[in-house]
Amino acid sequence: MKIDSKTVDKLADLAKLEFDEEGKKEIISDLNRIVEFVEKLSELDTSNVEPLIYMGEDRNVMRNDIVKQVITQQEALKNAPVKDSDYIKVPKVITKEG
Repeated sequence: MKIDSKTVDKLADLAKLEFDEEGKKEIISDLNRIVEFVEKLSELDTSNVEPLIYMGEDRNVMRNDIVKQVITQQEALKNAPVKDSDYIKVPKVITKEG
């Protein structure tokens, strides 16, 4: 696959980017090097290689969740700009159209 000016124009349009002619030449060069690298990787025989799930030997180390009350409901409501007796009121963000 060869990256040309038309491909860069399409990618720039999709990504909402603008390049001058010098920038476009640099992008074409960079993208062609990336494509050549990926094509080079496809030449490797990976038939006897196990897929990796983790890059290292360590797995996710999780801590136990400990529930503790650090702020009371009254303390939380004290600084709320708009509230009723039990809840903080927020502006409506989802509207029903149609």
